[in-house]
Formats: sequence, C-alpha cells, structure tokens
Amino acid sequence: MATTADLERRIVTTDPAATRDLAARLAAVARPGDVILLVGDLGAGKTVFAKGFGAGLGVVGTINSPSFILMAEYEGRLPLFHLDLYRLADAAEALAGGLLDERQGEGVTLIEWADRLGGVLPRARLEVIIDGTGDAPRTITLRATSASYRRYLEAA
Repeated sequence: MATTADLERRIVTTDPAATRDLAARLAAVARPGDVILLVGDLGAGKTVFAKGFGAGLGVVGTINSPSFILMAEYEGRLPLFHLDLYRLADAAEALAGGLLDERQGEGVTLIEWADRLGGVLPRARLEVIIDGTGDAPRTITLRATSASYRRYLEAA
C-alpha cells in the first residue's frame, strides 16, 4: 500500500524556466483522462506551469491564462484543456457552464483555482501546489491522490 511519502514530492525551482522545464517533464508521462490541479496564490506561476506542460505535450500555440474565457483547448500529443475557475463562485457555476464534459477524458485537464469545484473534483488526480510569488524561488509540491498518478512524481 502506498504511503503519503510515496505519493508526494517537493521540488524547488529558481526561475520561470525551471518551472516550465519541470512541467514539460511531467507532460511526458501524461495519459488521457488525467486531471491536474494547479494550486497557488496569484502570481505563483500556475500559468507558467501550464505553458511548460503544454510545450511538453507538443502544443505549438501560445498558452495564456483563460481567466476571461474560463477554458482554453489546445492540440498536442494529447488534447489539453486548461481551465481557470478564478471568476467562479462554486461547482454549480462550472457545471452549468459546461466546463466539465466527456471530451476531457481524451486529454489532460489542468485546472487553476480548482477549490471552486469542491466535492466535484475527481478522487484520482495530481495536485501541483506552488508556493512563492514575485522573483522568489518556488517550492512546488506534487501530490498524487492515487498510486496511478505516482508516475508524475517519478518524472519530476
């Protein structure tokens, strides 16, 4: 049985390029249906992480924070669905807006401000918790909530 220590890893990145590189390495092990939560304060680097993850999937378009459109879709080795729920109050708004649907089972879903989903979050997921803002290094905690996501910790 997996222990908490087996399902969590901490990495320190010293600049945005290191955060992007980490995310690209993680994307190499992504599978259809994976859900990744990006957790951190404003300015922590969630979108920087998303850009690196997209690059690792072979996305050629520019990845921006989808704050005003709520979800952006990109084509790569796997489809990438990038959600930013900052402007939503709760899961009901996300569900009513059609932000979660069966198409996401074909690709990887990155969710910023996922706390807005509450109990609607899938049990199996990777949580990427980014601590730090500004020019300071980032401490990034990767937490797999099931053994099936351990491959991300190994890829880091």
